[in-house]
Amino acid sequence: MKYLPISAALFRKNRSKVLSKCKDNSMLLMFSNDEMPRNGDQCFPFRQNSDLFYLTGIDQEESILAICPSHPNEKLREILFIKETSELIAIWYGHKYTKEEASQISGIKTVMWTSEFAATLPDLAYYSRNIYLAQNENPRFSTQVECQDKRMIKKIQSDYPLHKYNRLAPILTECRLEKEPEEIELLQTACNITQKAFERLLHFVKPGVMEYEIEAEITHEFIRNRANGHAYYPIVASGKSACVLHYIENSRECKDGDMLLLDFGAEYANYAGDLSRTIPVNGTYSKRQRQVYNACLNVFYGAVKMMTPGTTINQYHEEVCKMMEKELIDLKLFTLEDVKKQNPERPLWKKYFMHGTSHFIGLDVHDVGTRDMVLQKGMLLSCEPGIYIPEENIGVRIENDIIVDVVPIDLMCEIPIEADHIEDIMAQ
Repeated sequence: MKYLPISAALFRKNRSKVLSKCKDNSMLLMFSNDEMPRNGDQCFPFRQNSDLFYLTGIDQEESILAICPSHPNEKLREILFIKETSELIAIWYGHKYTKEEASQISGIKTVMWTSEFAATLPDLAYYSRNIYLAQNENPRFSTQVECQDKRMIKKIQSDYPLHKYNRLAPILTECRLEKEPEEIELLQTACNITQKAFERLLHFVKPGVMEYEIEAEITHEFIRNRANGHAYYPIVASGKSACVLHYIENSRECKDGDMLLLDFGAEYANYAGDLSRTIPVNGTYSKRQRQVYNACLNVFYGAVKMMTPGTTINQYHEEVCKMMEKELIDLKLFTLEDVKKQNPERPLWKKYFMHGTSHFIGLDVHDVGTRDMVLQKGMLLSCEPGIYIPEENIGVRIENDIIVDVVPIDLMCEIPIEADHIEDIMAQ
């Protein structure tokens, strides 16, 4: 892996947290992601199941975690199953974990080959009353592709119909939201790499540059700093494209007088950074561009102050929208009289700010957790207000990654954000 080794103590701690929330006489099973076919004889680059990585640190396909704390044989209470390598696999695809390496990474003493799982499972099931199984329960996600988790759930429930089954996802969500100090360090590294890429762009962007060239600069800086790559497909949107929230074509020429909306983040050790900035292609904001940018920045600063324990994303978003409404009135996009006459179901601010202010961040850029969960100290969220005015070819989004605290902690506080600072760097 490109990233530096992570202490197995983190994964032991994570497993202990999850087990403490499970019933007695239980078995926990967790499976790696599939290798996804791309085309012809190729697969997409493998990305590990975030939950399995959270519990083991194992970043390899065809891996299984089985935990059976009640088993009388101590060696079978925690088992990691990994793909058996061979000389042929090593020649064609490179090095795969040895049992010793997998044990060192995960902190799990008993490591077997994945081919041994079917013969071992009946023994584990015999000493278990409950079986915990996991699947992706992110409310933002749905797919027609049947992943390994769902296939294995069907098989295990068919083979062991008399056991009691439990959802592991809610427990994993609760635990993953509580970031450990080691995780904060990894997330900070992802943010620091993202910062290097942004500062690189401030010296690179100019009229005539293509959006895909900017994307290439980001990718270059990520990989040279040990990032896995992008935490999500980068948005490099100039001019009117900045008003398309998930614009990822990155194919247009950046023209003199355009604003350039950038939304990208490095993934380091599978942990995500998530940054948004909007800069002037020619290095200088016009008077109107600066007005809109500063209006968005005012909302950003106000929103960050509210990211404290005890609120929810939904609750504080309501307050953010009130701040946004005031800024949009000041920008003369509508008047206070217009607000008094508006349809409450279709507030005027929503035409210019149509997305949420925050989402959780961690092993996924849109991490586990819901908008109604009460925020607690140590949770990590984005803060990303935006103002989009298609008729003026202006789209502005500003985003940093914030740790919830009595005084919120900004992991991206060193990244240039003030208009003057951005202009000064671009002028160098």
